Amino acid sequence: MKIPIQTKGRGKAALKPAKGGRAQAPRNEVSLKDRLNSAAFLAPSFIGVLVFFILPFLVVIYYSVVDNPISHNFVFLQNFANVLKNGAFRKAAVNTLQFSAVAVPLAVILSLGLAVLLESKIPFRSQFRTFFLSPMMVPVASVVLIWQVLFHYNGVVNDFLGHFGFQAIDWLKSEQGKIVLVLLFLWKNLGYNMILFMAALGNIPQDIIEVATLDTSSRAQIFFRIKLRYLSPTLLFVTIFSLINSFKVFREIYLLTNDYPFDSVYMLQHFMNNTFENLDYQKLSAAAIIMAVVIVFLIGFLFIAEDRFGKDVEG
Repeated sequence: MKIPIQTKGRGKAALKPAKGGRAQAPRNEVSLKDRLNSAAFLAPSFIGVLVFFILPFLVVIYYSVVDNPISHNFVFLQNFANVLKNGAFRKAAVNTLQFSAVAVPLAVILSLGLAVLLESKIPFRSQFRTFFLSPMMVPVASVVLIWQVLFHYNGVVNDFLGHFGFQAIDWLKSEQGKIVLVLLFLWKNLGYNMILFMAALGNIPQDIIEVATLDTSSRAQIFFRIKLRYLSPTLLFVTIFSLINSFKVFREIYLLTNDYPFDSVYMLQHFMNNTFENLDYQKLSAAAIIMAVVIVFLIGFLFIAEDRFGKDVEG
């Protein structure tokens, strides 16, 4: 009978006695007590995510493939087809996509421009930062009151334009309502995005910029070929954050225009809210899943674009 011979290295280290006489356990092994402690600390967070995120999402998927909450007959994609044929949903989806397509790029470009401007040595930098960050501290009710005063039919904007011969516009009950929404969105989000870009600009290696300056590179070349590439992760985050906020603009619109606003400012959130009030859970669930799929697709596209654009910076 062959007796197994202990090999050098790991086996010896595993059986090496400690100072007290007991054999030490390998360092990479986690004791049962440590695992239980980790599980106990993670359990509240995991239960919260399970109860408030995962289970509701599964319930939404379930309701989207049954005919009603009582009979629970499986209809597969019929609810999705009904939603896509619904005129109110199509109108809300078009308005929301148009709003996001205009507001999100403007929020990213303008906030980046403001960050670059404030990075330079201009007077009153602190005052400018405070001015653009002040909308974040204003309550929503006050925001709505301000914009009602500005864009009412007899408001400040129409009074100002009347001095130049322009006719009064009922801003929130016309096609120009989208302009009001875009301005409101920019006013609320530019400050936060600007701070993110300023932080990212401060983390760019200065030695690379100094070398480019000594190499007679212009400011435009330094910005587009160096700074913009180092800003690609922040650009991705700000774009995703602005895109999500563009789908959450319902709160301000609802307070400005109530449940059923003019067609030009009827958003997906209005459709969701009105469908929920009518207790049409199947239509609501199908519309929510469609919107989630579109958002995931857009965010995935942004991640792919950022990965290709910023790959050389990471290298």
